[in-house]
Amino acid sequence: MQKQVLTILGATGSIGVSTLDVVGRHPDRFEVFALTGNSRIQILAEQCRRFEPRYAVVAGPDEARGLRELLGAQSTVEVLHGAVALDDVAAAPEVTTVMAAIVGAAGLSSSLAAARAGKRLLLANKEALVMAGEVFMDVVRDADATLLPIDSEHNAIFQSLPPGFDYGLHACGVRRIILTASGGPFRQTPLEQLAAMTPEQACAHPNWVMGRKISVDSASMMNKGLEVIEARWLFGVEADRIKVLIHPESVIHSMVDYNDGSVMAQLGNPDMRTPIAHAMSYPERIDSGVSSLDLCRVGKLTFEEPDLQRFPCLRLAYEALRIGGSGPTTLNAANELAVAAFLDGSVRFDQIAQVVEAVLENLPAQRLSDLRAVMDADEEARMSARAVVQSLARG
Repeated sequence: MQKQVLTILGATGSIGVSTLDVVGRHPDRFEVFALTGNSRIQILAEQCRRFEPRYAVVAGPDEARGLRELLGAQSTVEVLHGAVALDDVAAAPEVTTVMAAIVGAAGLSSSLAAARAGKRLLLANKEALVMAGEVFMDVVRDADATLLPIDSEHNAIFQSLPPGFDYGLHACGVRRIILTASGGPFRQTPLEQLAAMTPEQACAHPNWVMGRKISVDSASMMNKGLEVIEARWLFGVEADRIKVLIHPESVIHSMVDYNDGSVMAQLGNPDMRTPIAHAMSYPERIDSGVSSLDLCRVGKLTFEEPDLQRFPCLRLAYEALRIGGSGPTTLNAANELAVAAFLDGSVRFDQIAQVVEAVLENLPAQRLSDLRAVMDADEEARMSARAVVQSLARG
């Protein structure tokens, strides 16, 4: 068995840490070529000592200098920095597999570099498809790259589709796909209390351990909205054939509803090592370190329709998808700015959706023909979002 040679983009985040946990369980299958982090150099140094990659990539020269000092003069790890270095380690000829786990727009370029180089791309960076869905999928097809979803919901859909699925549901007898959502920490919070929710409360997810940005997105259900847009591109399905259901137990990770009335679901404990191990070993199955699901202990599985008054971000995501063009790009950029503003105390939790909606109204959708157009639309939306946030902060 030939080893997979891995670059892990975003190694110090929760997905990166879980990926390395799976790698550590199967040293006969995986070899680490490069690890990247932004500024969490203490964690990256520990990872480099254990897995001995050829390269480590950090944000800038100060972080690079700090990482070299932590690793010491005897280390064989070559420390690089900057966006070009990220693209280089994603596309390096030696690399067979890339885990794309950099959060947000910052992960787009390196994910595209991996796809353009025809890699086996394990996509945890949903924003790449939200921002640049058509452009991204064209690159995947043209380069004959292999794209495997890491988001638990999209990985569950992938597992529930027929073998040989090729990024299009029309020939598979599928009626619709159903994305499940936990509902986050505010599922039952009285609506009048949402404005007072703190970043700490928003990041206290009841089932999953995630980074702060994605935890806030889960609390607002923007995360699910972004997943709806991601599903549209991954599976070639229109917005009205993508349904969202709240499933508080987080046991069924998503479902596929077929024309004959069958519904296929993927179940498991809420642990990201399951979809990571599935994608890393596909089409085989390997031990992920996750315990077997005990349905008797779970006891019941419940479902409810999402309340769009409670979760306006989900409504906005569907609207952006239906608008098309730069609509999803604008949505994603405005949300990133709004969430950052909420986390630093500039806006209230309920104002995240207000920022996004205002920016969508301010910027008419445009056709996106290439990556330059995507990045221009992203920057324009960020400028508009900053102005809205400043206006709200002034009261």
